[in-house]
Amino acid sequence: MRRTVFTDDHESFRTKIREFVEREVVPVYPEWERAGLVPRALYRRLGELGVFVIEVPEQFGGAGESSYKYQAVLREEIARAGVSFGADVVHTCLVQPYLLEYGSAEQKRRWLPKFVTGELMTAIAMTEPGTGSDLAGIKTSARLSADGTHYVLNGAKTFITGGVQADLILVVCRTAPIDPANRRAGLSILCVDTTSEGFAVGRKLEKLGLRAQDTAELSFTDVKVPVANLLGQDGAAFSYLTHNLVRERLGAAVGAYANASAAIEFTLDTLRQHYPDGVDQNAKFVLAECDTEVAAAQAWVDRALDLDETGALSAADAAKIKLFCTEVAGRVIDRCLQLHGESGYLLDSPIGRLYADIRVNRIYAGSSEVMKAIIAKSIGI
Repeated sequence: MRRTVFTDDHESFRTKIREFVEREVVPVYPEWERAGLVPRALYRRLGELGVFVIEVPEQFGGAGESSYKYQAVLREEIARAGVSFGADVVHTCLVQPYLLEYGSAEQKRRWLPKFVTGELMTAIAMTEPGTGSDLAGIKTSARLSADGTHYVLNGAKTFITGGVQADLILVVCRTAPIDPANRRAGLSILCVDTTSEGFAVGRKLEKLGLRAQDTAELSFTDVKVPVANLLGQDGAAFSYLTHNLVRERLGAAVGAYANASAAIEFTLDTLRQHYPDGVDQNAKFVLAECDTEVAAAQAWVDRALDLDETGALSAADAAKIKLFCTEVAGRVIDRCLQLHGESGYLLDSPIGRLYADIRVNRIYAGSSEVMKAIIAKSIGI
């Protein structure tokens, strides 16, 4: 199906990213996976390529674009090559919206110029041991000092993508005790400099997939955070967190679709190599079914990208596209691995990596079960 969602500028960006990935990422990607993170120099290169500037205002060194479509192009090209850029997606798609929407003018002047160059890498710390999807259950706390100049932060976070290499971490914490009548109240976001005394990176977690993307446990022991590093208003964090979920879930859907599409291409290449005289009917039928599902996911993604650009993508729509695309990706990649046979079960094969990487898509940015609850509520049940 012919796509109309991207312009010539998007396609020029695609060409630049594709050439960079093929030349500088694919040859060394196995080393990054073995190390469990990408080299810090990669982020500086992404800064040079303009990956981090897209949505940042021009006065801070950015390009001032509001469209998510450039990010969609980037995710498609990464998936096409079977690689990742480490924690770049957290930097640009999760942290950046918070800084742009809720950062003060002073905070933007302080952080964004180095944000766009990759000199200052960021992460966001929400999840805690035992909290899972229940953000209202956050226990990490921050107490305002007697003189009102700083907060004293204590607690622990886990599953923090980019936590090993981040220079600035947006930490969701309690600045007021839990109110049983409104557990969502009293949450704030503090921007923590990772050179602060009392901050520590714990284990770098060994994950099933996304092995070149560092994920860590973090701890905070009497960390002093200047009041100037409070993002937005004290106690307003829960509304901030929900505000960005539509774009976050769109991103998960785009990544899922792109990986499912890549799985079909990897499988076609493998089958053509092994069966130059033609594949059997079963493989044809399996790939026909997969291609049809991916075409439907692509149509959803393209429509959602257009809606997002006008601000018309609703929370329910984002939940639907996230649920549909991540479930499609899980089915399609599983079927494609089956067609590879034993070779597909190897982690150094593109389809094997995809199989491991895609599983988390049905968990992060809200699990499939959470998406179903949102959708059910939207239809009045």
